[in-house]
Amino acid sequence: MPDTSELTQRIVEFYEKLSSWEHCVVRDQGLTLPQVHALEILGTHEALRMKELAEKMGVTTGTLTVLADRLEKAGMVRRKPHEEDRRSILVELTDSGRTIFEQHDELHNQLTRDITAKLTERERRALASALEKMNREF
Repeated sequence: MPDTSELTQRIVEFYEKLSSWEHCVVRDQGLTLPQVHALEILGTHEALRMKELAEKMGVTTGTLTVLADRLEKAGMVRRKPHEEDRRSILVELTDSGRTIFEQHDELHNQLTRDITAKLTERERRALASALEKMNREF
């Protein structure tokens, strides 16, 4: 059974490889990593309040405002007033933003297929379970 130090090394190595892959993919799309991260969250959650999106991204609302301005200028998101809460602004993907999200999501799916191809079904279930438990700790 691997000790904590060995697990840490494996997690860091995986993170570095995944991060490197992500940076290459994003660079090819002409976007920044935070911009793609925003598109990914909106693609999964539909429209969100600015505050909710900022929380999910782990950034301040001020940082998100700058990012949303750039994505809106690029035609990838639109902001609109919240129908029930006039103080809130919703952010949602445009058709162009949805296309980028779907393309990026498919790249993630292909990567997952590639890196789990040699796992058995039991190992895939164990991996999914472990990742779910680990994600709950954040």
